Amino acid sequence: MSDTILVELVYVLPKQYCHFHLELKNHSTVKEVIEKSGILKLHKDIDLRINKIGIYGTLVNLEDIVSKGDRIEIYRLLSLSPMELRRQKAKRLKIKN
Repeated sequence: MSDTILVELVYVLPKQYCHFHLELKNHSTVKEVIEKSGILKLHKDIDLRINKIGIYGTLVNLEDIVSKGDRIEIYRLLSLSPMELRRQKAKRLKIKN
């Protein structure tokens, strides 16, 4: 049995896509994956106390253990809530009509 696993880390911005392939020790945590990737140095806007983290769309904790082939996702903060976006869209459509 191998002592290492391969995982992915992704962070998507409106005009940029960051994708890392990492080899880590078996039983590594989500936080260790993020730290090893170096993404926190590249993107100062990521705050692990605020940004949500997921694996294949399911929210996880920083201390959760990753498995072989996992895709860790760092979710960016929304500039507006989905409800506010819908209000603005409805307002624009009303003005056009």
